[in-house]
Amino acid sequence: MTSTLYYDGQCPLCSKEIKLLRTIQRGGLAFEDIHQLKDYTEESREKMLKMLHLRDSDGNWYIGADATVMAWSFTRFGGLFKPLRWPVIGSIVDVFYSAWARRRYYKLYHCGACQAVER
Repeated sequence: MTSTLYYDGQCPLCSKEIKLLRTIQRGGLAFEDIHQLKDYTEESREKMLKMLHLRDSDGNWYIGADATVMAWSFTRFGGLFKPLRWPVIGSIVDVFYSAWARRRYYKLYHCGACQAVER
């Protein structure tokens, strides 16, 4: 069974990480560019663009830092990412991840006036 990582193919940083993950994964992880999805509404795609999403082979969804840790678990480096989900560290990581994801999204997809309001 395969898990699927949904990523933003128009984000240079995201594309770089996906290229690396494709190269070093041990199998079992598929990749879907959110911009290429046909069976999703515009609202669904926009929500997915705001945070990284991974759907495992059982149909469970992982979002944000959880998705990152799950994606890297398909590589030999997965153990290095597990501490990001430890209770105290995980809470801090979630705050930083959310701030980074929000900034990335608005920087890529919104006008300069919108960016100024978000800051």
